[in-house]
This record gives sequence, C-alpha cells and structure tokens, in this order.
Amino acid sequence: MLATLMIASAVSPLAINIFIPSMASIARDLLAEEAIVGLGLSLYLAATAFIQLLAGPLSDRYGRRPVIIGGMVLFMAGTVMCVLAEGVWLFLAGRVVQAASATGIALSRAIVRDVYERQRAAAMIGYVTMGLAVAPMIGPLIGGTIDTAFGWRMVFWLLAGIGALTLGLLFADLSETNPERGKPIREQFKNYGELFAAGAFWRYAFVSALISAVFFAFLGGAAFVAVNVLGMTPAGYGLWFALCAGGYILGNFLTAQLSEKLGIKTLMVAGSAISMSAALVSSGAIAFGWLAPLTVFGPMFFVGIGNGLATPTSTAGGVSVVPHAAGAAAGMLGALQIGMGALASFAASLVATRYGGPLGLFALMSAFGFGSLMVASSARRASTA
Repeated sequence: MLATLMIASAVSPLAINIFIPSMASIARDLLAEEAIVGLGLSLYLAATAFIQLLAGPLSDRYGRRPVIIGGMVLFMAGTVMCVLAEGVWLFLAGRVVQAASATGIALSRAIVRDVYERQRAAAMIGYVTMGLAVAPMIGPLIGGTIDTAFGWRMVFWLLAGIGALTLGLLFADLSETNPERGKPIREQFKNYGELFAAGAFWRYAFVSALISAVFFAFLGGAAFVAVNVLGMTPAGYGLWFALCAGGYILGNFLTAQLSEKLGIKTLMVAGSAISMSAALVSSGAIAFGWLAPLTVFGPMFFVGIGNGLATPTSTAGGVSVVPHAAGAAAGMLGALQIGMGALASFAASLVATRYGGPLGLFALMSAFGFGSLMVASSARRASTA
C-alpha cells in the first residue's frame, strides 16, 4: 500500500500549491478582488487543520479505509464546485470542501503506525511523506503552465483527474489496518485528553509544527521576494523552488535508511539544526548584500533535508506515545503542522512585504528552526519520553 499512501498524502499539498499562480486569473474571471480570491489558500489551510482533528477519531471509530475514501470523495465534489463556479463565493466554498483530502495526510501516517513498530514506522513514514515533497515541487510550475495555455479551470480539471485516480487506487489497494475500531465517538475523543496530558506527545508535536513552520514561512514570503525584488517569473520561481522539494525528498530517504540505526531523537535534532543553519546562511548572505536566486533558494535545499529528517521522525514518535489513539494523534499532529504553517505563512508575508524584506524573512525562518532545535533537544530517547 506504500505507493497508494504516498499518492493519497500528496493530493492535499498539491491542491494547496497548484492554484497559487492562477489567483490573478481567477480574480479577473470571477470579477473579484485578489485579496478575496487569496482566501482560497487561507480557508483551505484552516479547513485542513480542522479536518485532520476530526479524521483521527473518526478513523479510530469506523476504520482508516472508509474515512480516507470519504475524504477523497468530498475532494472530488469540491473540485467540481471550483470548476463550475461563476462567482467567487462558490469557488471559495469548493476550496473548503476540497480540504477533505487532508484525511490522506493524517491517516496515511496512522496506517503506517498500525502496521509497523515505532522505529520502523519512522522509516516508512519517511517514504510516505515523499509525496508531500513531490507535490509542492511540481505544483506551481504545472499550475502556471496550464493556466497560461488553457485557463485556470483546466487546473482544477487536472485536480479532478488526479482525485479520481487516487480514489480508484484507494478502493483497489487500501486494506483496513485499525484492529481496535468500534468504540463510540465520545470515547474516541477522550483520546485527545490522554494526548493533552502526555508531555512526550507535545515535544514531538512542537518539533513537527516548528520545523514545518520554517518551510511555510518561506512559502508565504518567498514569492514576494522572487517576483518583486528579484524580478523572477512564476515559472522561474517554480524551477528554483524545486531545490527545497528535492532536499525534502533526500531527507526523507535518509530517514528511511537511518531511523532504525540512529533513533528518532538524533534525526530530529539533526534535522532541526540543519534547517536553522541553512536559514542563517541565507540571512548572512543577504546581510552582506548578496541577494540573488542562489542565496534565496540554494540554502532551501538544506532546509528541505532538515524537514525530511525531522518531520517523519517527530510524527512517528507522536503517534507512538498513546498507541491506541494513533488516529487521534495523527490528526492532531497534522492540524498543528498546518495551523502553525498558516500562521508562519501569514507572518512571513507581512515581514517580507512590510517589516524586514528578504533579511527579515530568513530571520523569521531561523527563529522557527531554533525553536524546533530546542524542543527536539529536550526529548528523551525512550519511546515514552
């Protein structure tokens, strides 16, 4: 099921990124302000966080398979709403419904934890989350190219086709992995109480959220720097952005190879340190006047490596603290990642455009990386730390 889970976990981040180059086109076509169309990103992120909180307990009650399939069906419905929208509000409603695909992110991790023990789960999550890297790598470039050639609605037709393919794979290939399903929803939500009381869970959760914030901050501010400061085209931005995604793929591959040998804490600390250091390198280069695509995007390769080391290991640790609540834990981890990412993206856009420019952007990223490093260093090596 590994390839199927990789694809299912990639649909949601692909839908986040692929429409970004089309926001101006959508605003013109739907006679709406660009700021209103921009809500298609922030509302999607907010809905993604909420859905992941809900998906965990539902999957603990009814099973992983029906919940992840149901989320993909809703994604298809939301995509059709966007394609058929003649006004901005139907389009935004479609974006919110599309966010149901986030069940693929949360539950793919829970499924891996159902099947594998803790250290091995970190390795397998490393493989699964490679899908999260491929999507942002190709999304903006594909979206911008299709919009230019065929219009923005064709971008959403492509998403519909990808959703249909994923749905077919889930029906054909995904088996039920939750052996303890069947408890009432009220009891399942009590799992959140156990997680809230577990200090170890919060250490893993904050490493996961803060290391993700480094990436989301770049996502929120780099477009302004690339287009308005460096004069890059959307296609050029997409090509340079592939460095970050390539690093993330490499980091996940290294996690899959090294997690059982080195342990979760070692890779969390190493990933946090690498991401923080890479952001500091960009800050230093910009402070000395070396502002160029290479100094903005080059270190992001190493930020990607750091994320690839720290994200799957912190996720595997988080879903292992309370094993019978793996679904709830996966949902909460995903919600914290996306929630922190939304805040980081918004803060970075303000910093990059108003308060600090490129130097302020990378200083903010360095701060998130430092926070992740401090929390990762405080974790113990024991599985219940």
